[in-house]
Amino acid sequence: MVVLQVCKGKDTTSFVSNVLTVKLESMRLSFTADWSQAMRSLWLFLLTLDIYCFDAGVGADQSEVEQHLEMGKKLLAAGQLADALSHYHAAVDGDPKNYLTYFKRATVYLALGKPRSALPDLNKVLELRPEFTAARVQRGNILLKQGNLKEALEDFQEAVRQEPANVEALEKSNLIYPLQQEIDNAKLLFRSGHYGEVIEILGRVVEYCPWASELREMRADSYIAVGELFKATGELRTTVKLIPDNTKGYLRLSLLHYQMGEEEDSLLQIRECLKLDPDHKECFAHYKKVKKLAKQLSLANEMRNNGQYEECVEKSQQILQTESNIDSYSLRALSFMCHCYSKLGSVKEALNACNNVLQRDSENLDALIDRAEAHIADEDYDKALSDYQRANEIDPDSRRVREGLSKVQKLQKQAKKRDYYKILGVKRTARKKEILKAYRKLAVLWHPDKHEGDDKEKAQKMFMDIAAAKEVLTDPEMRKRYDMGEDPLDPEQQQGGGGPHGHPFFFQGFNPFGSGGGFNFKFNFN
Repeated sequence: MVVLQVCKGKDTTSFVSNVLTVKLESMRLSFTADWSQAMRSLWLFLLTLDIYCFDAGVGADQSEVEQHLEMGKKLLAAGQLADALSHYHAAVDGDPKNYLTYFKRATVYLALGKPRSALPDLNKVLELRPEFTAARVQRGNILLKQGNLKEALEDFQEAVRQEPANVEALEKSNLIYPLQQEIDNAKLLFRSGHYGEVIEILGRVVEYCPWASELREMRADSYIAVGELFKATGELRTTVKLIPDNTKGYLRLSLLHYQMGEEEDSLLQIRECLKLDPDHKECFAHYKKVKKLAKQLSLANEMRNNGQYEECVEKSQQILQTESNIDSYSLRALSFMCHCYSKLGSVKEALNACNNVLQRDSENLDALIDRAEAHIADEDYDKALSDYQRANEIDPDSRRVREGLSKVQKLQKQAKKRDYYKILGVKRTARKKEILKAYRKLAVLWHPDKHEGDDKEKAQKMFMDIAAAKEVLTDPEMRKRYDMGEDPLDPEQQQGGGGPHGHPFFFQGFNPFGSGGGFNFKFNFN
């Protein structure tokens, strides 16, 4: 039992059986002759067994290391990099003096895009085996990509000294000096404000030094200086990955997205800053502002789409209070106001907001359509037509534009005939309550019984027009058709021609001189 526990990990059956037989026989003889000799024999036996078991343990560990290396190799070939890495971790732990295990793990780190993790392993490889040229060239490549040109050159030159025919090391060592000259020139031009030239030079350098965070930050600053903000965000996205715990990079990236009017992306990046440092004052302050603005923009858009036009206007005004210095946000707020004021029939406010939008963005299709609708509400059909024609030039395939053009053209024709809104003296945006109030007032005024002689005939015609206007404008479906430029009571626009009594009003079967309308009329037609 004791022997099996001591020799755990190796088949000790034959060894123990043979040795134990010899030693027990020796001990038996010793016990009969000399006690001290017996103890000496037992100690020698245990020592022999201990040595054997030690060797067995080393053999078992090395076998496991080989198994991990083999599994790592297979998984790496299959592209299962994370699993391969776990086996290489185990191999390094099992044999920390084996330079090849470190080298293979470094290879996996590089395949995973983690050069910072690969570098310590390559350092360890060269510490254990300085003449391992492949590791030295590999480390030189990482240092070159990181922009550490001096250290990279040392590795490439040492590799050439060890292997004079190493083509890669020769080519890379010859590349270092011209690259350093380019970098020095870019820095000089950057300080003197020649940002376009800096971008051009760094475009060549970054091909060889893609992990050089300092160079990418310089190129990002140059892009910002020439107004190419989108390209600047690309550079900064790379730097936040290259530099550990880069709160400054995330803040810059968030501010840049904010400046570009991309509040959601700004919010995403500032949250990354706060993940790294929840107490970061600048990041937290910006987070509060962009979160508030993002919510306001989202709500304003939702209210616009849901027809909550008064709430939409109010929320848009709040957006301008939160951020009025960045055109993108103020333009969106004004666009919401342009649309919602137009839908509310607030002509003056709608035209003001729409004009502001179109001054900044002359091809804003939505603003042109909304302004056209505001002109229609103001009964300025010529200007409405002009806006719709301009919108048609921008997007001739837009259904909204085609419908708007047709509508305003019908309204222009309609204006030459009867205008029910003008007859009742109400705005095109008047509600049903206002329409009925105007109708009752005019119906009393033009009641035919209150007029005699020639005035009576005029009163009858006026009253019929008033009743027709009331009939159309208080019926939602008829009013909708009328607002689209079609007169539901016009026999020329209906099938079957006009009605009796020589007035198109009778076409719908409504007799203003009957019992309708809340009035009791007594007319003598003889």
